[in-house]
Amino acid sequence: MPYPIAYQLYSSRNFPPLADQLPKLKSMGYDAIEPWLPAYEADPALFRRQLDDAGLKCLGFHMPLAGLVEESNRFIDIALTLGASVMIPPYVTTEERRNTPDYWQDLGRKLARGAEQAIPHGLKVAWHNHDFEYVPLPDGTRPIDHILEAGGPGVWLEIDCGWIARAGADPAAELKRYAGRIIAIQTKDTSPPGTTEDDGWTATGDGIIDWAAMAPLFRQTRADHIVTEHDNPADWQRFARRSIDYLKALGL
Repeated sequence: MPYPIAYQLYSSRNFPPLADQLPKLKSMGYDAIEPWLPAYEADPALFRRQLDDAGLKCLGFHMPLAGLVEESNRFIDIALTLGASVMIPPYVTTEERRNTPDYWQDLGRKLARGAEQAIPHGLKVAWHNHDFEYVPLPDGTRPIDHILEAGGPGVWLEIDCGWIARAGADPAAELKRYAGRIIAIQTKDTSPPGTTEDDGWTATGDGIIDWAAMAPLFRQTRADHIVTEHDNPADWQRFARRSIDYLKALGL
């Protein structure tokens, strides 16, 4: 069976209004969207109606780590309103980060506490990686391993293959390493190093990642959907269309 394919709305944040994008995404063949804060925050019920009107689902959504820890009930309510099943904190700022195993283990424990609150509501919590989780700490260990080990089995991973490649790591190896923890696969693609156009990002299939070789690994994970994303496209519709057409051509 093909995977449901979602579109990360952050990709087209610079081309408002977002509501006008939804029917276009549906016409391209997308099944769902993945919103980021603040797209849904002002009126989650209205946002849900806009999705329903367009025939799209929300499978997971990005949210602040602090929101999971300090406002878990509010974001659980948002998840239930949107019809999402996965709550996804995606980031800690440069100022917050520490190059110590303790810091990243503590982050994993925070995710685990959020997951304990979410699970009774039928929700899951997943971390979304960038590049910094794959850069070794001074002792040679990696943040991503500390996060998932300390988080335990209740903490999942939305794996962003593009950021892994940017970190100099191997997305295929990471798909294998955490196959049992991956709940969503973000097929972000990156252009060759040194590319400045669109900040070096590109549509899935137009970059340097060998998706055809990696596609069989997707089925070995626990992922139940795929997400396309581009951090700064000059033409969001071209990116969205090329990405989903490529994924469907791969049989995903």
